[in-house]
Amino acid sequence: MKVHLRTLGCRLNQAEIDSMARQFRQQGHEVVDEAAAADHIVVNTCAVTHDASRSSRHLVRELNRANPEASIIVTGCYAQIAPGDIQTLHGVASVVDNLNKDHLVEQLTGQPFEPFDHEPLYRADKRSAIGRTRAFIKVQDGCDNACTFCITTVARGAGRSRPVADVVREVRELHEMGYQEAVLTGVHLGSYGHDWGSRDGLAHLVLALLTDTDIPRLRLSSLEPWDISPDFFDLWQNERLCRHLHLPLQSGCDATLKRMLRRTSQAQFRELVQAARQRIPGLNITTDIIVGFPGETDDEFARSEAFIGEMDFAGMHVFRYSRREGTAAARMRQPVLETVKKIRSARLHQLAQQAELRFAWHNLGQTLPVLWEQISGATEDGFINVGYTDNYIRVRAVHPRVLTNCITPTRLDEIMPDAVRATPLLERIDC
Repeated sequence: MKVHLRTLGCRLNQAEIDSMARQFRQQGHEVVDEAAAADHIVVNTCAVTHDASRSSRHLVRELNRANPEASIIVTGCYAQIAPGDIQTLHGVASVVDNLNKDHLVEQLTGQPFEPFDHEPLYRADKRSAIGRTRAFIKVQDGCDNACTFCITTVARGAGRSRPVADVVREVRELHEMGYQEAVLTGVHLGSYGHDWGSRDGLAHLVLALLTDTDIPRLRLSSLEPWDISPDFFDLWQNERLCRHLHLPLQSGCDATLKRMLRRTSQAQFRELVQAARQRIPGLNITTDIIVGFPGETDDEFARSEAFIGEMDFAGMHVFRYSRREGTAAARMRQPVLETVKKIRSARLHQLAQQAELRFAWHNLGQTLPVLWEQISGATEDGFINVGYTDNYIRVRAVHPRVLTNCITPTRLDEIMPDAVRATPLLERIDC
């Protein structure tokens, strides 16, 4: 069987599609790069905004045009909240809801899947992992928050965590396949373990991975600020834990945060950020911001913008509020005009660009570990290697060798338009 896999949206969706690829290969099936070559196509959709839903529909149509004979299996958040819309699209053979997504491969192939239990096929999967550097690991799904703007709780259900032993085993196997970095993902990652009564579940999981695996780098994806305490930052005494925290703020105005039902405030967020920076030198803190939430006045936006500037983030994802049926915010009055949203979004995008450059500038001249991830071209002097520092600065270096999947000490030299020009410092590189 030949299968083509596509995904949209968040890192959790990427982790899920990567896991499906491993399952298909370990069962002896072929994952193909082109939709035209596939017998079956699996699409993992997104619904975080109207644009994401529209992109999901467009992708399904595009794949059907590329291969009208293939059966398309659609899953993910858009398939969860609008299965009727998906089923009307040409080529769609079935819709799999999020609660059954983990069994999608078994349902399609008719073969039960036992993780990492097929040694000959595992070796084949190891060959397929050549050139891959970071593995996205789904450790948690669902969300028990009640943010008024978010459709995720409807699309993903209640929070639920994978057993620690399963995650440890998966990271070990992925490291043996050649991956150098594991990125832990979840809808509400900071709530890991809460469903079985462990308030410090994520800290215990991270400690287990640092103790019981040898993967060189471990990275955390998005964490809600109310899920972590200053003691959590002591984990970064282990240098294998990457110095990057993504802490979604959504608004820098307390009144807006209350309407969003975000369980934080300016004072609480400021205190958390200060504690993180005190304990983790060189930390990169990024965030998410929504502009144009219902009722956001000019004064509220000004307060938010000022606080965002004060926090000196190293990067931001800026979203214009998108009304989602089924959420509390969809029933709120005082909608913000789209023209106003665009103006506010442009101002914060400019602020985000300045912050990213400022963080990179502060790191110039330092020697940092870089995991080289890909080649973007070549010059007369060598290959153009692209990678990321542990604190998530994108760097580029021309080197006679392809450095993909190597971790090297690297000096950051000069800010370029799309990366920092850097110099690997080892004369002899073993990787």
